[in-house]
Amino acid sequence: MRRCALCNVLALAFGLLTFGASTGLFGETARAVSVGGSEIATLASPASVAQYVHDRLQIPETVTVNAQPVKHSAVPHFYQTLVTVNDGKQTRAFNAFITDDARCFGLGAVFALNGASEADIIRCVRQAASLPPAARITVGAFSKTRLQGFLRSKVTVELGTKTETGELFVTQDRQAGILGLLLPFRRDFVEQLIDTKDQPSIGPARAPVTIVEYADLECPRCAVVQKFLETEFLPKYSSQVRMVFKEFPLSFHPWANTAALANECAYQIDPSMFLGYRSVIFGAQTTISPGNVRDRLLSLGENAGINRVRLTSCLDSEASLGRIEASRAEAEALGINGTPAFAINGRVVVDMASPAAFYKMVDEALAAARK
Repeated sequence: MRRCALCNVLALAFGLLTFGASTGLFGETARAVSVGGSEIATLASPASVAQYVHDRLQIPETVTVNAQPVKHSAVPHFYQTLVTVNDGKQTRAFNAFITDDARCFGLGAVFALNGASEADIIRCVRQAASLPPAARITVGAFSKTRLQGFLRSKVTVELGTKTETGELFVTQDRQAGILGLLLPFRRDFVEQLIDTKDQPSIGPARAPVTIVEYADLECPRCAVVQKFLETEFLPKYSSQVRMVFKEFPLSFHPWANTAALANECAYQIDPSMFLGYRSVIFGAQTTISPGNVRDRLLSLGENAGINRVRLTSCLDSEASLGRIEASRAEAEALGINGTPAFAINGRVVVDMASPAAFYKMVDEALAAARK
């Protein structure tokens, strides 16, 4: 399910900076740096950066995205590039940042840290975001992330009656920070973040292309995509693609988590039943409600050939909850916040623009795998 339109996708991507954009608190926080370049230019070419922005920010194919060659940033561990987005009516430009190993891609305010204390970090955040002295900034405890080399914290800004939160990432050596969005960029790094062992799947284990889908069983768009995958895509690519299915129930869908529990229970009971049950749930979306979800899932499971007693026991005990939590954490590490989303040999794509576009991406992955 798409969660943002082109008109506000850049603001959403910037996280806490949305607050400044709406209240006038933030000044310009990123400036072009015209220094050098390095071998990172190969991994983060203008074409690859533009394609990445298209994929991750849900920008329609009809919108033109361009990026300049990456250049050194004044901030340790980061390179930067200028990205422009033109929808035919308006052109928007913003700085994007890429770590010096090309593992991660950042949007927001990137700044150098002169110390590791909380006071130093707050000072850097205030300066980077051009916050006034009256703004109260609170930085939460830092925790490890799956993005190698980075710690993460929540930042809260209060000014009068207005409060906003955002994410702050700092390098483990405390040399740099980014207030905004940090996503995995390099495709082999994305693949390292995804667990494909003991997961519901279809297709050859050694297929040249692995597609991982993150879906919500209550999401209408996911149901449409599932039908396309089963009736058109998978029959066409059956010997070339392995499809792995991950649960990503969204918080605003009232019965999605229960459905995910039931679907993963089906996998634990009999892996061969997973895909059929998944299709049945998608097909019955309009008949399921928060009030009847348990009974409907059990009946649908029984009709699909799953042992009702075992499914009931697994569902009621939430025996598959750990699998769902692991998939959710994985999706969040990848920066996925909507469904359906896909990782095609490490290329993360939010939603499916069209069947033709999906075929094109898979064909490109197949061609690259043959090289």
